Amino acid sequence: MPLSLRIRLSLMMFLNYFVWGCWYVTLGTYLTTTLKFSGTQAGAVFGTTALASMISPFFVGLIADRYLATERVMIVLHLAGAVVLYSVAQVSGFGTVYGLMLLYCLFYFPTIALTNSITLRFVKDSGRDFPLIRFFGTFGWIAIGLIIGRMRIETTAKPFLLAAGASVVMALFCLTLPHMPPVKEQKTFTLRGALGFDALVMLKTSSYRVFAVASVLACIPLTFYFSFTNKYLNDVGVVNAAGKMTLGQISEVGMMLLMPFIFRRVTVKGILLMGLVAWSARYVLLAFGNPADRMWMFYLAILLHGVCYDFFFMTGQLYTDQQAPPHLRNAAQGFITFVTYGVGMFIGSLLSGGALDLFTTGTGAEKHNWMGFWLSSSAGAFVLVVLIALFFRSKGKIQTPQPDEVLATTL
Repeated sequence: MPLSLRIRLSLMMFLNYFVWGCWYVTLGTYLTTTLKFSGTQAGAVFGTTALASMISPFFVGLIADRYLATERVMIVLHLAGAVVLYSVAQVSGFGTVYGLMLLYCLFYFPTIALTNSITLRFVKDSGRDFPLIRFFGTFGWIAIGLIIGRMRIETTAKPFLLAAGASVVMALFCLTLPHMPPVKEQKTFTLRGALGFDALVMLKTSSYRVFAVASVLACIPLTFYFSFTNKYLNDVGVVNAAGKMTLGQISEVGMMLLMPFIFRRVTVKGILLMGLVAWSARYVLLAFGNPADRMWMFYLAILLHGVCYDFFFMTGQLYTDQQAPPHLRNAAQGFITFVTYGVGMFIGSLLSGGALDLFTTGTGAEKHNWMGFWLSSSAGAFVLVVLIALFFRSKGKIQTPQPDEVLATTL
């Protein structure tokens, strides 16, 4: 791959995840602390990300596959998203915030699948090269987390304004991306294709069918962390919580560098199980940590993020690309986004918001039974460890080409 192309793909990942990191980490803190939303309401707003992941990637992915160049779709999505993000910062009612966030997420979340598709189209060895490009997205998340933490704007609407500006920058940058026209073989319109059912052909393979179900279940406990960790750390008095939480993305970078080594030696099932065990352990650490003599527990819980996150999302993206027919790769990336960011996280958003209200006896930080909240999350993750250990029987690995195969593709 030419160096200039590698740089452009890396910057694409950086900017795309910079936009997401602007608002996602502090959203729960802003909604519950500043706008005074209940846990259930905050969970519902977080659920808009999941709803969008279930609705939009199929349609946008299929448009990119069949009718429009992928980079042009990205430009439109980010410009429209910038307008909506600016509007979110101007309102405070639950109904309005919910509606605008749902609209924004419909624009943003297809870009995750599309950036993956763009990158995977040009790499020679996906297991080796994709992690090295994708971790620049993590750098983007780290950068904005440090900025927001240093500015101390976690409880304000300013992160939405930062995200709007970054979206405009991303849209302009997409003009520099390589042209990715639709695949000619897929010009014929069918209702099945328009509804995204073409990608469901992958479920005929038993190993991928079980993987999809396992991904849904595994993403449920993820949402507890994403929705309320920043609020929890602020409530118990951790200074610069957003900045400290970027340590999780730093660990994610380190784990991404190790992923090619892990892919060659560990099965998909093994990777999934290790990730779930890490989720269960990190919730125990959050439950028993404090900002005084047990601050190390908070740091360790955050640093486990590399294992917790990469072992699901990166593995799922590569495994999906590996199983998909070439002409359906955009739609296939939309499908894995649907079952993880969509179905799994939608269920998790509802459960996490309801759990927070269940473990709340009044108003104020002192009324939240955070230990009960985190221990229940840990128990849920451990149940999934047992279920996946029993029912996920695939022994497959993420395949990477042998050196002679890579050489052959470059000649």
